Amino acid sequence: MKTILVLSAHPDFPQAVRNGLNPDHYRVVHRLNVDEAEPLVVHGLASAVILDAEDLGVENVLNIERLRRHNKKIPLLAYTELAPAAWEEEAFLHGVTQILNKPVRPRLLNSLLESLFAAPVAPGFPAGVPAGNTAVFARTTADPQAGSRFANAAQTLDVLRNFSPILTHSLDADAMLKQFLQFLRDLLSVNRAAIFLNRPGLPPTEAKSPEDSRRLRSAAAIGLSSGLLEHLELSLDSGIGAKICKSGRILRRDSDEARADGEAQKEFELLGAQVAVPISSRDTIIGVATFDGRVTGEPLVNVELELIFHLLEQVGLALRNISLHDQLAGNHEMMTDVLRELSSACVVVSRDLRVLHANKAAQRHFGRKNERSGKMEFSDLPRALGTKIYQVLKTGAALEPFRYEPENSPGTVYKISILAFQQGNASVPVSALLTAEDLTESEHLGRLEVEASNLRLIQSMSYRLVNEIGNAIVPLSTHHQLLHERFKDAEFRKSLDEALGESVKRITRLNNQMRFLAREGQFEQASFPVSKLVEEAYQEATRHQVTGSAQLKIEKLDPQLTVTGDRAALKHALAEIMLNSLQSNPGNSKINVSLATIGSGSGRSLLLEFHDNGGGFSAETAQRVPAPFYTTRNVGLGLGLTVSQRIIETHRGKLEIIPSPSGLVRVSLPLGPAAAA
Repeated sequence: MKTILVLSAHPDFPQAVRNGLNPDHYRVVHRLNVDEAEPLVVHGLASAVILDAEDLGVENVLNIERLRRHNKKIPLLAYTELAPAAWEEEAFLHGVTQILNKPVRPRLLNSLLESLFAAPVAPGFPAGVPAGNTAVFARTTADPQAGSRFANAAQTLDVLRNFSPILTHSLDADAMLKQFLQFLRDLLSVNRAAIFLNRPGLPPTEAKSPEDSRRLRSAAAIGLSSGLLEHLELSLDSGIGAKICKSGRILRRDSDEARADGEAQKEFELLGAQVAVPISSRDTIIGVATFDGRVTGEPLVNVELELIFHLLEQVGLALRNISLHDQLAGNHEMMTDVLRELSSACVVVSRDLRVLHANKAAQRHFGRKNERSGKMEFSDLPRALGTKIYQVLKTGAALEPFRYEPENSPGTVYKISILAFQQGNASVPVSALLTAEDLTESEHLGRLEVEASNLRLIQSMSYRLVNEIGNAIVPLSTHHQLLHERFKDAEFRKSLDEALGESVKRITRLNNQMRFLAREGQFEQASFPVSKLVEEAYQEATRHQVTGSAQLKIEKLDPQLTVTGDRAALKHALAEIMLNSLQSNPGNSKINVSLATIGSGSGRSLLLEFHDNGGGFSAETAQRVPAPFYTTRNVGLGLGLTVSQRIIETHRGKLEIIPSPSGLVRVSLPLGPAAAA
């Protein structure tokens, strides 16, 4: 498809041209003036130009001259509505192909364009020059020696175009750059050349530090001393690098822009270069290539520099690809090293049941010994694990972690996880990852920790029991020693009676606590009124904590309310709770018990709240009080609330210690015959 450039100040004229041409053969582009049309004409993107010369008069000649300076060979048609004027002769002399009268006649215009495009190439142009690129070569005709190099330049273009795809597939940046410079020397006879990159293969934004991201180091050179390049760096902030980074264009040493920069001139002098070409990856500048003239002393012409520019752009893309490949390879190597050194066994199996990766732990746990190949195979895995992997590969569903104990290694325990890896939108996985964590040592350490904890618990229990039993025996032992001497003393017999009673109560309470702790849910089942239970529990508590001023108040008590369970056990649990309340304020104990029912139907529960006038519980104390052997007093085992909690939980209830300024304990018990354990 040919591109027709229409220059007109009015939109109606280009529309008339567009309507008259076949849209399958021609594409019409409208521009208002020559300035806007310059890029299309200079770069040979337009196949022909149609000029609307209606209102321009003699200015048409100036516009034609400007168009011809940009492109000497592009066909140029001028439309006018007036009779032939004086400017028409000048127009023909300045290169107008044809002058036509308005209105636009489609048949005439199509016929004229077909004849123009079918015309042979003008003399002086090489036969191998591609259509649409004639402007590139036309710009060099001002050079008297350029005509002799046109054919060679066209051949160079063909050879380099054939070679550039090879560069984009290379994965060795150093070899690729050296081969590229040698190739340019063979074709263009370049005397000296050097390529400077920011960490070769990486754009500046990926460098290690802000300083490194602005430095360009030598990556390849030809015709230059290695000692010079080792100590010479370019920068994107000054000199040649700054000029190229700012403009993105080719920089000549003898240009006004370069002459005004002393740093750039110094760098050109050190490198013996005449021109610098940017190396881009299309979106950013990653380096600079500097070139001298030919070995014969002739400079490189524009057409050759343009080719070098585009080929260096391909080199930049290739360097970016090399960088991405190196990053992927580095990440792959790092992940391989991580998997290889993991203590857990890792095995990756492909869909065709090939083992893609097996780390050291996998070889140690599942690999066969003395195997010739030294590589792990799918058949090496235990049958149970192989079946699971096959299942994951077929279904694509990962398995929940499970426990595995090898038959040939008693006592060894693994935690197995199997994950599926899917690629894109594939419905089936491409591979599966098996991880096996050896739990043998951790479970052994866990058992040792439990045993150590039990030993510590036994030690604490023994210490408490010795103290509690000793407190009960000491009064008896003392009275036993004085029994023969003071038996007839009435005061002694009274003291002995009190000591016997107190010691028996202590030992009886201790015996009950141990008995209820030792029972594993073996409780009797009976239904009984809650009111009697609370009163009996209070009486039991006062037996162990005698205080004449203790008061019990029960609120909202329903005499008909009953609960099902072991009466003795529940009485002991409530008695321990109220005994704790009595001990919190021995001088003037007041206990307020409130009862309520919550829920409905089979989910009804009895809620008891015990309030006392003691010191209450802090948040930390409330959390630790139910723990075995925890007490804030110097006497007792610290098992009272522990036993209460165990009994209540065995009856499907709940014991809560509420942090508050005064003591508050909440007990909930399910109602009905189905409540008991």
